[in-house]
Amino acid sequence: MTDRRRIGIGLISAGWMGMLHSTAYRAVRETWPDLGVDPDLVIVADPIEVNAHLAAERFGYRETTADIQAVLNHPDVDAVSICAPNFLHREFALAAAAAGKPFWIEKPMGASVAQSREIADAVESAGLITAVGFNYRHAPAVAHVRRLVREGALGDIRSVRVWLNADYSAAPDGPRTWRFVKEMAGTGVLGDLLSHGFDLAQYLVGPIVEVTSATRTFITERPAPGRGVGHSVTADSDAPPLPVENEDYASVLARFQSGAMGTFESSRIAIGSRCDYGFELSGSLGAARWNFERMNEVEVCLSGELHYGFTRVMTEPGFGEFGRFQPGAGMGLSFDDLKTIEAKLFLESILTGRQLAPSVADGLVAAGIVSAAAASAEDGRWHDVPVPTGRTTFDA
Repeated sequence: MTDRRRIGIGLISAGWMGMLHSTAYRAVRETWPDLGVDPDLVIVADPIEVNAHLAAERFGYRETTADIQAVLNHPDVDAVSICAPNFLHREFALAAAAAGKPFWIEKPMGASVAQSREIADAVESAGLITAVGFNYRHAPAVAHVRRLVREGALGDIRSVRVWLNADYSAAPDGPRTWRFVKEMAGTGVLGDLLSHGFDLAQYLVGPIVEVTSATRTFITERPAPGRGVGHSVTADSDAPPLPVENEDYASVLARFQSGAMGTFESSRIAIGSRCDYGFELSGSLGAARWNFERMNEVEVCLSGELHYGFTRVMTEPGFGEFGRFQPGAGMGLSFDDLKTIEAKLFLESILTGRQLAPSVADGLVAAGIVSAAAASAEDGRWHDVPVPTGRTTFDA
């Protein structure tokens, strides 16, 4: 029997994403028994007492607390998940780095590129393993397209089109939560959605070196938030409306180091789009396109085929980690499975000492592109993207 190593887990914030992290940790042992790891859910911190207790009851955390320092100082905690709102990421990530705890954090890492750089610098100084929640990388269809690109099946990539359109803020009477406040969220869709798109494009094609962009806020005021927390917060219709401080929509043109050109589009008010997140790559020998709303299939066109045109390909064993979850094509994975793959990469990185999960250095690269795009939206010019530093994983 494989010797198993226990890794004690502390969870910071037990909302929806905290629940996903907890589910993912528990699934790793069953999905990768050969990895030889036992994630041990030790303690959960949340200022809302009921959230912490629900996490303990549902997932088996042994202790609950409202103090994140109690998580970081706990002798049984070896690694931490940071699932708090964006405006708390910097504080919690720096505290984890100071405590010497490897951590898995959601994106964007900070509310600004400066905050993301602070986090990346602290991690580099401490020599820590990290993970950032760029979960779309882990879709089996994406893994298949990446392999086609690496093997040259698509030839020289000439154009990259990426879109992340959703309707989660389409209702004008939705409350102005922290996501619409610049000091708390930073940018709007540039950081919230397009950070995923920038990471995914670079994971597939290589570095982005220059961008220009345009943004717009279509819903300029929203009601003040009333009762509830997280995704359940309601609007206070009796209070005066408050200004929306960041963008609802963004479009970005990009130049890649390889010579490819890219277009990126994102909206949080796109009527009819639920999770319309996708990409299309066009090369000298072929093309491929994928959409998260149909995440278990990919369309591929190779110029040497007898019947020329896009062919629908179902994901199957051999496409990334698909075979760990399902035995054959047509039996698809879910969003939660992508988070399980992410948890596995984080834990495997800790076990081996090799940075396999998307790192805070990758998060800093995405933040740098977001910052350059935001600057371009202000002055209308092309802006250089900062050169990546630290342990990026685009070529892992």
